[in-house]
Amino acid sequence: MLKVGIDASNLRAGGGVTHLVELLRAAEPAAYSFREVIVWGCSTTLNQLEERPWLRKVHESMLDNALPMRLYWQRIMLGRLVRQNGCDVLFVPGGSYSGSFRPFVTMSRNMLPFERNEARRFGLSWKHLKLFILHKIQKFTFRKANGLVFLTEYARDVVMQGVKQLQGKNNIIIPHGVDNRFLLSPRVQKGIGSYSVQQPFRILYVSIVDMYKHQWHVVEAVARLRQSGLNVTLQLIGAAYPPALKRLHQATSHYDHQAEFINYLGAVDYKSLPEVYHNADLFVFASSCENMPNILLEAMASGLPIACSNRGPMPEILGAAGEYFDPEKPEEIATTLQKLIDDKVLRERCAWRAYTTAQGYSWEKCAQKTFAFIADVAKESDKFDTRRIVHV
Repeated sequence: MLKVGIDASNLRAGGGVTHLVELLRAAEPAAYSFREVIVWGCSTTLNQLEERPWLRKVHESMLDNALPMRLYWQRIMLGRLVRQNGCDVLFVPGGSYSGSFRPFVTMSRNMLPFERNEARRFGLSWKHLKLFILHKIQKFTFRKANGLVFLTEYARDVVMQGVKQLQGKNNIIIPHGVDNRFLLSPRVQKGIGSYSVQQPFRILYVSIVDMYKHQWHVVEAVARLRQSGLNVTLQLIGAAYPPALKRLHQATSHYDHQAEFINYLGAVDYKSLPEVYHNADLFVFASSCENMPNILLEAMASGLPIACSNRGPMPEILGAAGEYFDPEKPEEIATTLQKLIDDKVLRERCAWRAYTTAQGYSWEKCAQKTFAFIADVAKESDKFDTRRIVHV
């Protein structure tokens, strides 16, 4: 029987924590010859992991501190802890690893470090520098990894072009799942004439407000629809990167200075999100850079008609279940939205296609494929005696 260690040192919030929580909740490690799973992480992350008889959560106080301390722990201490606990393989879902233990499996989660045109949106900033450094670190990590997990075909193509030479030949595509709480059969669609000032057609955009999410272009697009006489509103939900939030506020002040149809709520607790989706009439997703757009999956599972960016992996995930636009062209966003709004038959067809497609993405499948892949890497590495200290 095998034992796997999981480095959660850099998983503190957002999609990385959600992935780990859902992965371990759905996992049946014994089916893949694992008798124990050990997770090292900060208290906040570990507290979100459900108790399992095969799961051991190890709190490391250094991981409650800032990034330099966490990097030091990973580089100097993690390898020793993994060996002391008799682990056969290490899983590093955060995508960055400079430690000495082998074999290890990691994941590609963030496309911004590998899409330079997108990173340039941040200009001369600490965020841009951070992405440059992250590109170097992840490129190093991916080349040294014994196994590499991608979330989409698109991500694998882009990253492989940037990394080029991979020391570990094992790689696999394992999409994330979607929480069943989001599942809601598509509603009967009504004609736009059924909506009014008191009961407007509600457009929803859930996503962090950031330079590559283009919320300001969506605001302009919805303003165009309002000017044409449509009773539509836009609700924006998500935490914010300050420079992007400033740009959003400028757009809302310009196009909706009386706060009549744009509503930015900020961050909403993840547990409340299903209700937010279920109260909307249409979903818009205008990101130009994604690895695996979980938010898009949530909207699909919620039975919503979707107007979507034509960039990145979005067409790979949504397929023929939505209508597409260039996220940097407000007039094209407006045209796509109006096409869906004007045609209730199209809305209903897209909603059902999206809902059906979303049901193919489950955390159970994700967990099965992930643990099977980690087990294969562990057994293959053990065969060639590569589980040793490596000085890097």
